[in-house]
Amino acid sequence: MPLTISQYVLKVHSRCDLACDHCYVYEHADQSWRRKPRAISVATVDAAAIRIAEHAARHRIGRVRIVLHGGEPLLIGHAGMGQILAVLDRRITPVTRLGVSIQTNGVRLDERWCDLFGQHGVMIGVSLDGDRAANDRHRRFADGRSSYEQVSRALALLREPRYRHLYAGILCTIDIGSDPIAVYEALVAEEPPRIDLLLPHATWENPPARSAGLDEPYAAWLLAVHRRWERDGKPVPIRFFDSLMSAANGGPSWSEAVGTDPVDLMVVETDGTFEEPDVLKIAYDGAPATSLHVSSHTVDEVARLPGFAVRGGGIAALSQTCQACEVVRTCGGGLYAHRYRAGTGFDNPSVYCADLKSLITQLAPEVRRVSAVGAPAVKAPTVRAPTVRAPAVRAPAVTAPAVRAPAGAAPAAARPAHALPAGAFDALAAGPGSVAVIDSLAQMRLSVTRALVASVASVDGRWRNEHLRQAAAEGWALLCELDAAHPSAVCEVFSHPFTRAWAVRCLTAASVADAELDRAHLAGVAAAAACHAGVTARLPVPVRDGAVYIPTVGALRVEAGLRATTMVTVARRRLAAAGQAGTLAGTRGGAWQVTHRTSGGIFQVALEDLDPFRNCHGWPVTDRLTPGQTRAWKLRLGAAGRRLTAAVPAYADVLAAGLRSVVPLREAATGDRSAAARHAFGAVALAPPRAPASLDDLIVHEFQHVKLHALIDLHELFDAADPRRVRVPWHTEPRPVAVALHGAYAYLALAHLRRAKGAAGRDQYLRYRAWVSEVAAALLVTGALTTDGERFVDGIRTAANSDA
Repeated sequence: MPLTISQYVLKVHSRCDLACDHCYVYEHADQSWRRKPRAISVATVDAAAIRIAEHAARHRIGRVRIVLHGGEPLLIGHAGMGQILAVLDRRITPVTRLGVSIQTNGVRLDERWCDLFGQHGVMIGVSLDGDRAANDRHRRFADGRSSYEQVSRALALLREPRYRHLYAGILCTIDIGSDPIAVYEALVAEEPPRIDLLLPHATWENPPARSAGLDEPYAAWLLAVHRRWERDGKPVPIRFFDSLMSAANGGPSWSEAVGTDPVDLMVVETDGTFEEPDVLKIAYDGAPATSLHVSSHTVDEVARLPGFAVRGGGIAALSQTCQACEVVRTCGGGLYAHRYRAGTGFDNPSVYCADLKSLITQLAPEVRRVSAVGAPAVKAPTVRAPTVRAPAVRAPAVTAPAVRAPAGAAPAAARPAHALPAGAFDALAAGPGSVAVIDSLAQMRLSVTRALVASVASVDGRWRNEHLRQAAAEGWALLCELDAAHPSAVCEVFSHPFTRAWAVRCLTAASVADAELDRAHLAGVAAAAACHAGVTARLPVPVRDGAVYIPTVGALRVEAGLRATTMVTVARRRLAAAGQAGTLAGTRGGAWQVTHRTSGGIFQVALEDLDPFRNCHGWPVTDRLTPGQTRAWKLRLGAAGRRLTAAVPAYADVLAAGLRSVVPLREAATGDRSAAARHAFGAVALAPPRAPASLDDLIVHEFQHVKLHALIDLHELFDAADPRRVRVPWHTEPRPVAVALHGAYAYLALAHLRRAKGAAGRDQYLRYRAWVSEVAAALLVTGALTTDGERFVDGIRTAANSDA
């Protein structure tokens, strides 16, 4: 199966009006530009577009991105560019979503160009190396003149409100001879939506410049920028830093420069030949060439070539040196072209290896560092970890594919991929969804939680506290045994909303002081599974704030002065620790605190006031509820369930099936307070409402977020990296696409609830319906939605305007 390609670089002109001395096209080993046509022909563009469209159709690719490149692409002229854009639109948009951008040096960019790109929705990226001094070190005309003034004018144009929506960002090639802070300040002053910092292109044959007295000068330069960027509150995304941290935390890297994501990028030259990523021109003459042409070969045929396969091979395709490195999952071997050395080809670490390692270890010192060949600190897992279908461009904090394959698990090809049942997607878009949909989402989340827990157990690294290490190891061993003998008990605990929240915290919160204590919670999870299984077990469980916590079961207060763990005995659904005991059904002694549960009505949920990982949404949670507070919450939830069943039975059925936990919050000084967390499927957090009926709104509103978070794990609805914002009527400031979509979906449910109230709710119904329609329409024209996203938002809009 060839690699699927969703990103293309279309070389529209092979010459440039600048003579930048660090350019990989003209100043390095490959000189094939001399043999290429100056400008691409319309016929070649048409043939390329046909190939791109047929590949997208064959593989059902939801969105294709094309970067117009050169040389300097604006040398093609306005008429030529207009023809190219028309051809791309005509051939590709009937098949898939098309996103077109251009990377220009900015010298020729003017209002006429911006108007043309505005007509076709083309995003504009500009190359600038910082302040005037930094930019003039390399980006000059052939006669030595500075290009800084022309580029500054272009960026000023893009900052104007009429063109701001076309502004993609700034690309900066760093030079360690330039002042890093001056460069950073100059780039930020241009107000770009994002900044991309590039290491100068180099190989082992032509290594980068180095500063005397510094072993890792590029790491030092980048760290200086990073410190200032953090101190400023990260005013603009910097892709290099964001990519490193995402890869370090188990997520996608969004970049071919770091991480191990497959590189699904292909180049079409001005003569119509397909090429591998053209940065390979720095290696040797002809390095990116394929000899295949758009007129005679399909994209699939090109993607089968070894050069593409190796960049989709992950860690296994890296050099042995890289595979044995502790930061390989973050670094990914660096940019492929930077690994080149005569004699060994690309089977080497990056020429920037020392800099990358230094940078990673200083930016993310506590992040999991696991070599591809090293042994895990804890016994390899036997818990099953099915794969979950997730688009490669999305950026969750942690993804299942980053987890090691569990011992004894089925091969990856045999593990089930999750998909919604027929009609479920549209049922969700209509508002409530269905019980079958919720069950499907819950099974998907359970699979991901399995993988995340396995990943926590496999985290490498030194333990400072031997007691906590032992608790984690024994807890994991017990979980593996229980999963084989009592899988339903393990599923019960893994389905607990805060099991996933805990696992994500372990894998992503690099600076948490209690990292070892968090990881040792594996023992608490195992004890909970043993309780549900009704088996006998004895193991050390960590002590946190004077108690041992058994998720879904309760907590046992222990004597002060105990060590980091205490022995817990589970025997036939009873627990004992430090002389205190309790059961799943009730208490025995004041030290045992059972998890509160509601009974009767549609809400059969836990009132979660014990789990130490319940505070994953940012609002302050309550301490242990008093008996009076517990009774009040049970009465509130019972009454809300009855009202919702009468008013919106479809929503009530879904809530009954999917809501597992309610986290009591502290009351707000004004208004009501509620929340839902991305990693806590099945849970909502609520403060006591000012008016009883307001609880109906809060529950329905927050559970919409719960469903949508889970859906986004299965379907890419929007480009997570898209910087555009949408104006929404419920907030004074424009909101990111994801936030606007979540808001529209939540207000859709409130509109349905108000409609059910008849005349009493009509004014609010009409207001909410208008809000949802307005935001849905705005989302549909952003260009940030995928095909699935457009379908979902159109479904929301239709549901809002339906009077059924």
